[in-house]
Amino acid sequence: MANSFGEALKDSPAILAGMKGTTPLTPLSDDFKRRVRSIDGSITDFNYAGEAYDAVVVAALAAEAGRSVESASIAKQLIGVTTGDNVCDTIAACLTAAKSGKDFKYRGISLRRSGFTDAGEPSSAMYGVLNFGRNNTIDEAKTEFVGAGDEKTENKAAAPPASGGTKGGGKGPALKFGLLLPKTGALAFQGPPMFAAAKLAVKEINEAGGVLGQQVLVEEGDDGTNPETAKATVERLISANVQVIIGAGASGVSKAVIPRVAQAGKVMISPSATSDELTKFDDKGLFFRTSPPDVLQAKAIADIIMRDGHTKVAIIARDDSYGSGLSEGVRSDLTAAGIKPGNMQVLKYEAKDNYDPKADAEKLFAPIAGQVKNSGATAILLVGFDESALVIKALVAAGIKAPSV
Repeated sequence: MANSFGEALKDSPAILAGMKGTTPLTPLSDDFKRRVRSIDGSITDFNYAGEAYDAVVVAALAAEAGRSVESASIAKQLIGVTTGDNVCDTIAACLTAAKSGKDFKYRGISLRRSGFTDAGEPSSAMYGVLNFGRNNTIDEAKTEFVGAGDEKTENKAAAPPASGGTKGGGKGPALKFGLLLPKTGALAFQGPPMFAAAKLAVKEINEAGGVLGQQVLVEEGDDGTNPETAKATVERLISANVQVIIGAGASGVSKAVIPRVAQAGKVMISPSATSDELTKFDDKGLFFRTSPPDVLQAKAIADIIMRDGHTKVAIIARDDSYGSGLSEGVRSDLTAAGIKPGNMQVLKYEAKDNYDPKADAEKLFAPIAGQVKNSGATAILLVGFDESALVIKALVAAGIKAPSV
């Protein structure tokens, strides 16, 4: 759900009109949007911008609270900086509390309702229900916000004592971030707001005095929405001596690189990988995310489908950790809500790095569109990346109107 998605369908005016969907999204202030645009003035969407900003901030606060930029120390402090007793909602206020050794919990852009679970991910989240208008862009006037999750699942354990340094913010080594986000590949359209927000956070941390008396550094890298591209970038970031990697963008790419990142002893925080698989993935306690797991988004999507009164649903999804996990979660929640299993259809297509607009439209997507047409579904859920444009064209070619979800 992004305005840039409409660019892939600019030859089909109004084809997205009536389509709605969800994305992890907290109501963003005009001031935050202005600040992000001060980094990249070309941005038209803010998907995962809040999550990227908060990923950088919580890592910086964890380093300050633990008085060490060592990755192991940051990992031990990360959950605690989101689950204390005293709220601070600006970088400056939270850094001041961390430097003085006071208890605090960061409440920033996306981390608003509650902090991390003991798995290092949001215990609750907000989702934007976005609607496309007739010009194939999102009609912001129709955006609604719904909550999901349970604040009671927030970790309640006290943060461990600082492992290094002394109180008062004495100087230490510089904290260095590596950005492992999509510049190319199927999620390239989602990359700009994440890059800009992460760099904004670094800028504002430095304006607030930096971490441990040093200016924070940042190294950019492309995950390519591709495991092999991401692995190569990870090696470069490890060689550059970053302590914290922000990324990867996609769940499947994150899953592919976590073992190497953990082997190198680096902290990794994804602002946009949502697969439920990652909650219990063997990450040696070094992987975190500011994006909520799909178990929360599945409930939000199921609620929308039920609220709109649909009783026959077709789900079309990428056959990867993201698509399979989210589609199964929605199917399960819809079943629990009362939709009969026989009235639901889950159709998966091969997950690829690149799709041929003609060959794959005929081979992969036209047959799926035909099955959906024959099913008589009144709601269609599409779980995909930029290839979703090809799926939508196939659905329209089959005589199906704009999807409901």
